[in-house]
Amino acid sequence: MSFAEYADHDGLGLAELVKKGDVTPVELVDAAVERAERHNGTLNAIVYKAYDEAREAAKGKLPDGPFKGVPFLIKDLGTEVKGWPRTSGSKFVANVVDDHDSTLVSRFRAAGTVLFGKTNTPEYGITGTTESRLLGPCRNPWDPNRISGGSSGGAASAVGAGILPLAHASDGLGSIRIPAACCGLVGMKVTRDRNPQGPDDFDRAIGFSVDHVVSRTVRDSAAMLDATGYPEPASPYAPPPKERPYMEEITKSPGKLKIAWSSETPGGKPIHTEIQAALEKTADLLGKLGHTVMPRGLGIDYRALYRAQGAVSGSNFAAGMMRRIEAMGREPEQDELEPLTWAGFKNGSRLTGAQAMWGWQQLRLMNRQVLATFEEVDVYLCPVLGQLQPEIGFLGPDQEARELNKRQGQVFPFTPPFNFTGQPSLSLPLWQSESGLPIGMMFTARYADEATLFRLAAQLEKELPWKDRRPQVWN
Repeated sequence: MSFAEYADHDGLGLAELVKKGDVTPVELVDAAVERAERHNGTLNAIVYKAYDEAREAAKGKLPDGPFKGVPFLIKDLGTEVKGWPRTSGSKFVANVVDDHDSTLVSRFRAAGTVLFGKTNTPEYGITGTTESRLLGPCRNPWDPNRISGGSSGGAASAVGAGILPLAHASDGLGSIRIPAACCGLVGMKVTRDRNPQGPDDFDRAIGFSVDHVVSRTVRDSAAMLDATGYPEPASPYAPPPKERPYMEEITKSPGKLKIAWSSETPGGKPIHTEIQAALEKTADLLGKLGHTVMPRGLGIDYRALYRAQGAVSGSNFAAGMMRRIEAMGREPEQDELEPLTWAGFKNGSRLTGAQAMWGWQQLRLMNRQVLATFEEVDVYLCPVLGQLQPEIGFLGPDQEARELNKRQGQVFPFTPPFNFTGQPSLSLPLWQSESGLPIGMMFTARYADEATLFRLAAQLEKELPWKDRRPQVWN
């Protein structure tokens, strides 16, 4: 299979070629490795290479899943792969080798994928850019001087460059949707616990983080969630089951939806003019497609929301660090953590139990306010980013913590509330800036209603096809 021909197919397309006998899984791995070796020197998307292991797996008997023979990458954060190192982007815990597969990795394998490496991530997935001291900056295939997003920036950069058609990603405050928007991809943040996260999911204790994929097509996202998205027997918060396979949903009309839209930001500052224009074009298009579209923000007190989230996330991170310290047998030195991470660890350690529980109480009350919006609308539309993708270094790992958080608030103002509520939320690469950078729009639906988002996404993919757009780093 030629270098170019491989990259023109999505994951289901490659699996179909394997099924027909037109190509072997080994040939697909070789094509993925060829593209990785050609582009990774520029992008720094792949940080662990398991090429020989992948070739051996591809030669064997693969499960007869929807992605049989398709090369696949795992994010280097909180997801175990047997025999592989896991750094979480941090010098403190670099190269801990896992002795088992996580449940999700087992399901990825059962879907037929062939794992060939791990992708870049920021330290503990904290920032919306992938630029850790340990792993170095991951670059955007549309413009290598700009960020690929975070914390699934390595996954998005690799998929955006055509190294593979879809890759594992996770999202705690926007970490699937932000990189998808940065790199021109489909990024579904699934409902809380829709995908399995066990057995070692202590760092998901507060329920903000979920796992899925970034992909170039809607159908790949739907098919993978069909393959992986059913409850673990011991999952304490399994969501309501889906009505039918998501692959069936994408063939159905979304009907006439009530869609609210807004560019409301927590600080009240306007977003970039090109992103605002793209939002308005999206609202206009949805109206022409027969949906009822209305301007309406969430109307919540964002300052109170993020004060509550800070208490919850801070105490959770400090508790997670306690577990890492126990496993390592020592505390981290200050130079082993980046300034933002160090500040989060120390500040979180000072929080009392009462402060943490106040945060939980306040979040519950404010989640009610957010969810009340969806009693009157089916979908909430807003941008993913507030600014065009900044250049590498603007959100770099050596920034002072307060300044870095301020800058992140300017660039990524929209995604976190739906991690708090646990709702499904989807980034779609509908538009491009005048300079050719992707502009992602975010669609959020009621709790456990991925079906509506998949139906709407398929409709928009047909109206504004993006699969064949090509970034700067491609050939």
